[in-house]
Amino acid sequence: MQVLGTIAEVRAARGGLGTLGLVPTMGFLHEGHLSLVRRARAECGAVAVSIFVNPTQFGPNEDLARYPRDLARDLALLDGEGAELVFNPSAAEIYPRGFSCRIEVEGVTSPLEGAARPGHFAGVATVVAKLFNIVQPSRAYFGQKDAQQAVVIRRMVSDLDMPVQVVVADTVREADGLALSSRNVYLDAAERAVAPTLFRALSRAKGLFEGGERDAQALREVVRDLIADQPGFRVEYVSVADPDTLQELGTVGSTALMSLAARLGRTRLIDNVVLRCSHEPMAGEPDLW
Repeated sequence: MQVLGTIAEVRAARGGLGTLGLVPTMGFLHEGHLSLVRRARAECGAVAVSIFVNPTQFGPNEDLARYPRDLARDLALLDGEGAELVFNPSAAEIYPRGFSCRIEVEGVTSPLEGAARPGHFAGVATVVAKLFNIVQPSRAYFGQKDAQQAVVIRRMVSDLDMPVQVVVADTVREADGLALSSRNVYLDAAERAVAPTLFRALSRAKGLFEGGERDAQALREVVRDLIADQPGFRVEYVSVADPDTLQELGTVGSTALMSLAARLGRTRLIDNVVLRCSHEPMAGEPDLW
């Protein structure tokens, strides 16, 4: 496994790797990341993983300084999974002195996480575009937990004619339903015990949808009410939106993305489920959702 820190090194190594799958990460890897590495391994001739805590996607009051990091552990895990290449650049390598460009994806970045975290998706889109240009992957792998991020990246790839297939894999969860996240380490024992409430609430709403409920506001209220029954949560949003445009729905047709964000103590948690009639595929590639 090659561990490289510069763009020049990655470009020199890329030529001999053939069909390459890229898994972009910010490190502190968990089973969700590793499942993406395994899928890339199954579908591509070689696997590259980036480990870069991207400063431009953090707001001024967010957790950049305390974001969890453990590079030695990450490298050991990736070596065990058979990754051929790890790109672990410095911030100065990605954003050298005088760097002044950023990518703005309009529309789908405005609601939800975009409203809560101004500038976040410009940082995400810019760094992902740079990684695509540097690594030149055939496929890039992301998790469904960050559903809006996946929508943004798909839109960027489509609009800018980038020659990469975006693959979005199912959210990996703990046995009690909590979506895996590097930030789960922030939860204390009491918070960890109630954190699965978010997925239980989403699952309850999904069950009502599958039972015939199509009123989007009724589904939102079910989720809010169930979360309100547990101490410590502060809900930021509950959304039932079109899965492609992320515009809020009044009535759910065949598909919708139901997502939420809530604070539990000092930890901000996000999660989502797809509401879909059993006979109706999602727009785009069927395996992505």
